[in-house]
Amino acid sequence: MNKVQCPICDAAMPGNWQEYPDYPFCSARCRKIDLGRWLDGKYRVPDPTPPDSSSDGPGDAD
Repeated sequence: MNKVQCPICDAAMPGNWQEYPDYPFCSARCRKIDLGRWLDGKYRVPDPTPPDSSSDGPGDAD
């Protein structure tokens, strides 16, 4: 059987994942910590596209 660890506190979760109602977290506390990180914007996907120099921004006159 594969060992599963909580992504927040790295606690080992022995047994079947179905025994953990908050899976993939070990507890409701870790689940709420993760939700707080999402809401605070700590998890981000970087935007690989460079800023467009032809867009209308402040100071651009037509």
